[in-house]
Amino acid sequence: MASRLLHRLRHVLAGDGPEEAAAGSETEQFPESSELEDDDAEGLSSRLSGTLSFTSADEEGDEGDEEVGPDPLAPGHEASGIDAELSAPPDAPRGSQLLTRQLQDFWKKSRSTLVPQRLLFEVTSASVVKDPPSKYVLYTLAVIGPGLPDHQPAQISRRYSDFEQLHRSLQRRFRRTMAAISFPRKRLRRNFTAETIARRSRAFEQFLGHLQAVPELRWTRDLQDFFVLPELRRAQGLTCTGLYREALALWDNAWQLQTQLGTPSGPDRPLLTLAGLAVCHQELENPREAQVCCEKALQLLGDKDPHPLLAPFLEAHVRLSWRLGLDKRQTEAQLQALQEAGLTPTPPPSLKELLIKEVLD
Repeated sequence: MASRLLHRLRHVLAGDGPEEAAAGSETEQFPESSELEDDDAEGLSSRLSGTLSFTSADEEGDEGDEEVGPDPLAPGHEASGIDAELSAPPDAPRGSQLLTRQLQDFWKKSRSTLVPQRLLFEVTSASVVKDPPSKYVLYTLAVIGPGLPDHQPAQISRRYSDFEQLHRSLQRRFRRTMAAISFPRKRLRRNFTAETIARRSRAFEQFLGHLQAVPELRWTRDLQDFFVLPELRRAQGLTCTGLYREALALWDNAWQLQTQLGTPSGPDRPLLTLAGLAVCHQELENPREAQVCCEKALQLLGDKDPHPLLAPFLEAHVRLSWRLGLDKRQTEAQLQALQEAGLTPTPPPSLKELLIKEVLD
């Protein structure tokens, strides 16, 4: 939208007539809907310039396990119409005064029409994956938002069928709310061209942004699972097979995702993520980082009823504190109290044991 605003202002400052401004208003009345369906590939590529890359996008095969079929998914999207309000009158003043005034008017109107978003989503790459007998496009998105500003943005990689499954599950539960949120339709042909991939990349960014901007949808388990569950499963699998360095990167990415998304459904998945981080750091001889993970977990657990992971975190914290030469008396006393009350066996199970046995659903 910023690029369209600057393009409009350039015409006004250059002295273009009202006829051109009026011609542009017809296509700008429903900006997001037109972007999803009618934009040309060149325009989309320029908007995504520098961030979106294509791999094997020149293939135009019609096969694709989840991307071939009828066109049942085409809910309408109600645009705000803000862009239509940006047309400058023919007698508007020139120079910086025009830019300042129009920008002020724009932000005044946007405050009452735009829903504030906590997160932004950007497709940074899209690649065609051949996994016989199937073939699909894998979209990699950066999740940009508050929290952990010193880290690289968290990333997820999803295919069309993953987005479609999320859309269908939310439609079943929130039909009225989802009616106003558009989703890119299926196609019978040209699923692997640069044009189609660019359109869908833009559409998926908007789709997730709209879902995350609605509190009713933001806290659903479906959306939380979409972002975090695949990463947790892969990290758990790598940890169980002893590939700790590869698993550590996935646990860290999952922790960033949960920090940015929030955890309204409870602390279980963040605790599991911290357990994975602690185990990998211990195995990679990073005791200080492992202890920090245990301390974060103990803060999350607080004084609530004993959690199955409480004693394992206490036991790991005692051992790490002893190794680092730190005071462990308070943690030892808390662990001993749990054992004397019969709330945990002696010795308690290790974090690694519980991590391997945990079933992620």
